Amino acid sequence: MEQLYKTLLGAWKQRKLPAVIERDIAIEQYASLNPPKITVISGFRRTGKTYLLFQLINKLGKEKCVYLNFEDERIPRTTEFLTNLLPAITAYYGPIEYLFLDEIHVMPQWSIWLRRVYDTEKIRFFVTGSSSKMSSKEIPTELRGRFMEIRVFPLDFREFLRFRTAEKNASENLLLEEYLTYGGLPEVVLIEENKKIELLQNYYNTVIRRDIIERFRIRSEENLKALLNLLLSSTQYTISRLYNSLKSVGYGVSKSTLQTFLGYIETAYLAYSVPVFSPKVKEQMQWPRKIYFIDTGFTSQLSGKFSKNLGRLYENLAFLQLRREGDGRDIFYWKNKLHEEVDFVVKQGIAVKQLIQVCYDLDNIDTRKREERALLKASSELRCRNLLIITEREEGIRKKDGKIINYIPLIKWLREKKTKAMN
Repeated sequence: MEQLYKTLLGAWKQRKLPAVIERDIAIEQYASLNPPKITVISGFRRTGKTYLLFQLINKLGKEKCVYLNFEDERIPRTTEFLTNLLPAITAYYGPIEYLFLDEIHVMPQWSIWLRRVYDTEKIRFFVTGSSSKMSSKEIPTELRGRFMEIRVFPLDFREFLRFRTAEKNASENLLLEEYLTYGGLPEVVLIEENKKIELLQNYYNTVIRRDIIERFRIRSEENLKALLNLLLSSTQYTISRLYNSLKSVGYGVSKSTLQTFLGYIETAYLAYSVPVFSPKVKEQMQWPRKIYFIDTGFTSQLSGKFSKNLGRLYENLAFLQLRREGDGRDIFYWKNKLHEEVDFVVKQGIAVKQLIQVCYDLDNIDTRKREERALLKASSELRCRNLLIITEREEGIRKKDGKIINYIPLIKWLREKKTKAMN
C-alpha cells in the first residue's frame, strides 16, 4: 500500500494540469470560508465539475494542493486506503492546505472518514461525486452542517461565448441558435458539429443507466425510458395524464411508480419540475407541473420532434438561468381558472420579486395581448410590479393599465446575467 501512495502522489506532483477555460462560478471564495466547510461540488454529469477543481488549484498554487480521482482503477475500494491516506500525504509532501477528492462516493464509509479528518485536521476539503449521490438532499447525515454545496450547471451563455472563442467573428444570433440547439455541456460545445448529437445521446443514455437504473435498481427499464420520451415531448404534466398516455400505447405502469420515477429523474438532475403558484398545497399537487430539462440540447435533439420549438427552447433556457442564480429563490408558474398563464413567478422569502413571460415571437397582436393580459392579472393578484417579457428581439418598456412592462431580447438578458456560486 505504501508504494501505491507514493505512485499516486508522485504522479500528481509531476502532473501538468490541463488548460482550463474559466467558468464564472466563483469557487475561490470557498477556499477561505471561516470557519472552514467541506465544499461539495454537485450537478449533472459532464458539466465540468473536475475542471472546476483544476480552475481553483491553478489559482491556489498546485504545491498547496493534492488531488485524487477515486475512479482510478489502481485505488482499492477499501476503508483502509482512506484511513492511511492523510498520513501517507504528510509523509510524502509534508503539511498541505487543500485536499481535492474527485468521485469519492465510490469508497466505502467515505463520509464517516471525511467527518473525522475534517474535525481533526487543518485542511480544506473539496469533494465531488455522482450526481445522484452528492446533492444536499442525498449527502450523508454525518456531514450535515459541515458542508457547503456548489451546484454546477451546463455553461451559461456568457461562458458558452468564451468557450467558442474560435468563432469570434460569428454573429451572436447564430451562436445563440447553436446554444439553443445543442445546449451548454462543455464537451458538446467544444466538439465538432457532426459529433454533437452523438455525444448528447451518449450522455443521456449514461445518466439513465448509471444515475437512475443502476442507482435505484429499476427493473422496469422500458417504462422509465417511455416516461422520459413522453416528458421530452411535453411542456407540462400530471400523473394522471402521463399514466393515461403510457397506458394508451401499451405501458402498464402504476401512478405511484410514475411518481417514484419522476423523483429519480430530478435526483439525477436530468430535469426539474415547476409547480403552480398557490398558497394551497392541494392546488399545487393537483394542477399540472411544468417540466424543464437540464440542457436544451436534450429537448432540441432527443425529443423525437423534427422541428425546433423555439418557444419551448427559449423558456427552458430562461428557467435554467433563473435556477443557476440560486440565492434562495423559489420558482413557480402562475395560472388562473381562465387558463391565462405566466411562465415564471420568482419568489424570495414570502415576497414575489418578479413575474416573467417568455415569448419567442410577439409579431402577432393577439399573442402580445394574451401575454400582457396574463402578466397584468398576475401582477394584481400577487402584488408584484416587476414585470418582464423576454422575446427574440423586442426591447423597451410599455405602459399598460398604470403598470410598466419591460421587454428584453433573450440574448441581452442572458448576457447581463451572472452565475452565482452559492446555491
